[in-house]
Parts: sequence; structure tokens; C-alpha cells
Amino acid sequence: MSTPLTATVSARSAVLSLLLGAHPPVLEGREIVAAMRLFGVSESTTRAAMSRMVAAGDLVRDGGRYALSERLARRQARTDSPATVPWDRTWETAIVTTSGRSAGDRAELRTEMTRLRLAELREGVWMRPANLDRALPASVREVTTGFTARPDDDPVDLARTLWDLPEWARRGHALLDAVEEAGDDGQARFLTMVSVVRHLYQDPLLPPELRPADWPADRLTAVYADFRAWLAAMRIGRG
Repeated sequence: MSTPLTATVSARSAVLSLLLGAHPPVLEGREIVAAMRLFGVSESTTRAAMSRMVAAGDLVRDGGRYALSERLARRQARTDSPATVPWDRTWETAIVTTSGRSAGDRAELRTEMTRLRLAELREGVWMRPANLDRALPASVREVTTGFTARPDDDPVDLARTLWDLPEWARRGHALLDAVEEAGDDGQARFLTMVSVVRHLYQDPLLPPELRPADWPADRLTAVYADFRAWLAAMRIGRG
């Protein structure tokens, strides 16, 4: 099944999604093969993908067991979303102060800032409401100056400037519809959930005061939790 919402998923993405949905993120090779077969991926394709992923440092192999690398385990933690704290109307701000960096370094920083759920107000100025219980990593602190601020303008308008909130909500609701349409079709459900996970990575995790009405983030998180429970039950059943 392939739709604009659930585009064709590579064997690598399928294996990663399976492990990202497992807690802890460790599975027997035979479990991965069995699950991928349910999702329409052959054993030979799955094992070839697993071998490439081990070589690329995406997976760590220990005998017949495969685990996410440390880098991707951190990605799993991001999927679970950092804890939030009550918002006191201040904004977390990071301004890039180091010059002379390569294009690759700038692109890497941009990717990391986005993963940290910050958005760029203008080049080199990154912001978000200060409602996340997490610290910026050393790699970011080394090249930025950080502080908290309380903007004079309407914070709702500022949030809408930083993120395309109507589009995130529209796609979120469309994904919820796709989950419902998938029903008990394991392959369709899996492909849809890959898209759900990707969409949740882009959730700005705004405080309730700044979210548009009918914001679908909580419902998306709930259906993803149900999906992980389904994967865990499938894993136990094949253990």
C-alpha cells in the first residue's frame, strides 16, 4: 500500500521503525525477519539491509541479536519526546556566535537545532517556548550564546511565525484518518506508523496556550503508543 501519506518505505526504514518501536531497542534477527515478512519485505532483502546497517553503524550486532547504535538510541529518546514543564511565558533563545564554520558544520547544527525542537526566527537566531525539561548539548553550547527572553509581541503570533502550525495539524489529522483506514491490515498500519513517527519528530511541543484548536499531537502520540504495544505483543508471540 502506498499513498501520499504513507510513501514506499525502504527496508532500512522498516527495520529502524521496528526497533524504534521496541523497548529496549533490541531484537533477535529472526524476530526482525518475521516482522518484515508481515510487512511485505522478503528475508533476503531484510538481511541485506541489516548487514548494511551494521556496517554503517546504525545497528550493533551481538550474536543473533541486533540493537540500535548509541546515536539511534538517542533518536528513540527523541521520539518519546522530552518532558515538559509549566510554561512561564519565557522563550529559550540560542544565537549562533561562532563564525567561519564550514557548510557541513552549519548544516549539522541546523539539523541538531531542529531535533531539539527549536525554530529559526532569522539566520542564526533560534527560539522556542521554554517549556522543555532538557539542556542543550555541548556541541550546541560551544557555538551559540543562550538565554531566555520574554518577547513583547503576542506569543501566539510568534509561534505561528516560527512554525507552520496549520499545516502540521492538517497532516496530523490526515495521518489519524489513515491509521483508522488501515485497521487490522498489518502492512498498511506499519507504513502509516512510519509516517506518524516522522511527523511526531516535527511536533514543536508547544505549551497548550500556543497550540491551535484541535491540535492532534496527543492523539498521534496515543496511536503510536498503541502501535508499540502491538509490536511488543507480536514480539512476545514470536519469542
